[in-house]
Amino acid sequence: MTTNTLKITAKGQVTLRKKVLDHLGVGPGDRVTVELTAAGSAKLRPATGKSDLTRFVNSLRRPGEAGMPLEKIDEIIAGGWAGEK
Repeated sequence: MTTNTLKITAKGQVTLRKKVLDHLGVGPGDRVTVELTAAGSAKLRPATGKSDLTRFVNSLRRPGEAGMPLEKIDEIIAGGWAGEK
């Protein structure tokens, strides 16, 4: 288990580190759910309600790897339409 310490601002806010966001599979615009436990701790997880397509796309993320350029994606799509493998 990895532990991350976060600083609370004067407004009571915290910023989640990229490593935490990657672990949860969330990014800008996504929502998270905080479940308060009887033991005085909290569980953080991605909020449900994402579309199946969004969940699928997020499952393809590989932390630390650069995304594929749009030109390469277009090339793969064009090859698929042409019957190439």
